[in-house]
Amino acid sequence: MIKILKGDIFDSQAQTLVNTVNCVGIMGKGLALKFKKRFPDMFQDYQTICKKEELKLGQPYLYKSLIPPWILNFPTKGHWRAVSRVEDIVKGLEYLIEHYKEWGITSLAIPPLGCGQGQLEWDTVGPILTHYLSLMDIPVEIYAPYEIPEAKIQLDFFKKEIKNNLRSSGLVKS
Repeated sequence: MIKILKGDIFDSQAQTLVNTVNCVGIMGKGLALKFKKRFPDMFQDYQTICKKEELKLGQPYLYKSLIPPWILNFPTKGHWRAVSRVEDIVKGLEYLIEHYKEWGITSLAIPPLGCGQGQLEWDTVGPILTHYLSLMDIPVEIYAPYEIPEAKIQLDFFKKEIKNNLRSSGLVKS
């Protein structure tokens, strides 16, 4: 079940929160900085993984704490100075879908991947998130950017966008 919301992802009751990260160990702006401040142990773990060059685009990793929320660090760009690429978002979503059950994820709250510091557009990212995350059989909350009009957070908008744009681009397989 998918809900599309506006608001603060940290208000979510989901078991797992998604954090947008780069692959070089920096959480200096945007949502990542907020995660860094709220979850310092997760940040240290993330830095260690980055120093070992184990974090790759297309391969989010789960940081499990003893008490939820768990944090899914989702690489949306290689370097903090880079822009995000839709292809990397799609690969990461495919990886998440392949692994969420074995990781034990039972509910998920996800921000608009790549739409802030990554400079991607909600009109592209929102439909992709909706398409892929609807394949999961857990509750999912998608947090839209604050400035997006209400009409663009309705499921009908996403269905139309997928049909009209994404299939022809080859980004969405089914």
